[in-house]
Amino acid sequence: MQALYGIITPSALHFERHQSGVPDIDPAHHELLLDGLVDRPLVFTMEDLRRFPSKSQIRFIECAGNTSEDQVGRPGIDPQRSHGLMSCSEWTGVPLRTLLGEAGVSPRARWVLAEGADASRHARSLPLEKALDDVLVAYGQNGEALRPEQGYPLRLIVPGWEGNTNIKWLGHVRVVDQPYMTRDETASYTDLMPDGKARWFTFLMDPKSVITRPAGGQTLQGPGCYEITGLAWSGRGTIRRVEVSTDGGESWEDARLTGAVLPKAATRFSLAWRWDGATATLQSRCTDDTGATQPTREEVVAVRGLNGTDHYNGIKAWYVHRDGSVRHE
Repeated sequence: MQALYGIITPSALHFERHQSGVPDIDPAHHELLLDGLVDRPLVFTMEDLRRFPSKSQIRFIECAGNTSEDQVGRPGIDPQRSHGLMSCSEWTGVPLRTLLGEAGVSPRARWVLAEGADASRHARSLPLEKALDDVLVAYGQNGEALRPEQGYPLRLIVPGWEGNTNIKWLGHVRVVDQPYMTRDETASYTDLMPDGKARWFTFLMDPKSVITRPAGGQTLQGPGCYEITGLAWSGRGTIRRVEVSTDGGESWEDARLTGAVLPKAATRFSLAWRWDGATATLQSRCTDDTGATQPTREEVVAVRGLNGTDHYNGIKAWYVHRDGSVRHE
């Protein structure tokens, strides 16, 4: 992550998360079944899907457990190890609402169940409102076909929601009247709170940012001018403001948002900084267009505790030492 420029993650460098390995799927024989509470159950081949008008959109995908080690007090030593389970790509495919329109959705429908064709049949329930909004049935990434590790030949893109809802190797979408409470949304992907209760269906990824240069594992070559740069993103909408502190949060300065600023996509920020050779603590915090602002670790832990570690979005600190080394402590 710290070696990248701009906001697009090259396809070969997109983070990977598998429930049961990467299946070997022949696209000539792969089909998507759409059934359940619909007027006309349908089966789409890959050729069928490519006949629909395509749509491309730049969106991030983030693992729900990204940065969880920072929450529990074991901060990642560099951006990749602390925040590397987030990547941003241009995805191409067919809006799910288009396919649902072809099938005709029953008035009783409230949810959809999306299932992968991997060995575990990883499945998640999604509210119908989201399915009809901005969910994409994607076959392309960054101008090429999906790679096997990213769901080839077909996957869901569920903008702004936790990565596990973006079902890879998509083979089945069933329209239903309630969430199915699958293994992957009961035994996993719940948030255990301090009172012992667990929150279900906490889909949204809240605003988060990280400085990628200067950052852990890097060294400043003596006092002088440097660019502080990093990435910010929010599943709630568009990043509107990023602030940077060089004194551990005592004061903040607005960074410049560079390049494209898109909804539910990574946003690059930059701030010119003159290092005087003294110790410094670098931090960033972002605010999106809903008004949600990135909290401190202490604020997150006060509400969520340390039992559930998904969806952590606390402010990350990098410490610049007098010898120019930048570390996580």
